[in-house]
Amino acid sequence: MIVTNKAPQLSGVAVLGNGQIEENFDLYKNIGPKGAVIFFYPKDFTFVCPSEIIAFDKRYQEFKDRGIEVIGVSTDNEYCHFAWRETDIKQGGIGRVQFPLVADLKKEWARGFDVLFDEAVALRGSFLLDKDGTVRHAVINDLPLGRNIDEMVRMVDTMLFTNEHGEVCPAGWNKGDKGMKPTTEGVASYLSTDGDKL
Repeated sequence: MIVTNKAPQLSGVAVLGNGQIEENFDLYKNIGPKGAVIFFYPKDFTFVCPSEIIAFDKRYQEFKDRGIEVIGVSTDNEYCHFAWRETDIKQGGIGRVQFPLVADLKKEWARGFDVLFDEAVALRGSFLLDKDGTVRHAVINDLPLGRNIDEMVRMVDTMLFTNEHGEVCPAGWNKGDKGMKPTTEGVASYLSTDGDKL
């Protein structure tokens, strides 16, 4: 079980958002001031993967505004990552995305997050890390099932809300909604005023 535990200490080669290749990219040194989203995908130059990476890139500033860094990982090498970044979106590339892409050739990252499939590629695992590296949220999709990046933004908001207010977030909670005190009275109070919204 990875949720509630610290993410593994990992480092490797990555292509940074500015296109430079970093030989010793350290996960913990690249967690943002309030946390990080690390997501795994199977392969560069494939089909579902570019749509997800582009969707993360389009929302990158939303994550940054919340103090959250975004990190992508696949088992491709750094030169493949670089080439994909240099390929135009209209040609099946991802363009110059703003966040780092880790080259997990040894599959240490995929094993560490338990998303390695058939000893070959990573499943579509998405992990929300708190600022201290604790994994607060995880979801893993099978290879053909694309992610909803807006849901990860929502989960970031829930983590930041609970961290700040010490309350819990009920089903369907969105930024700006009220939370719930984690007591019997808190549940009763919430359900009496907002239960019809569930």
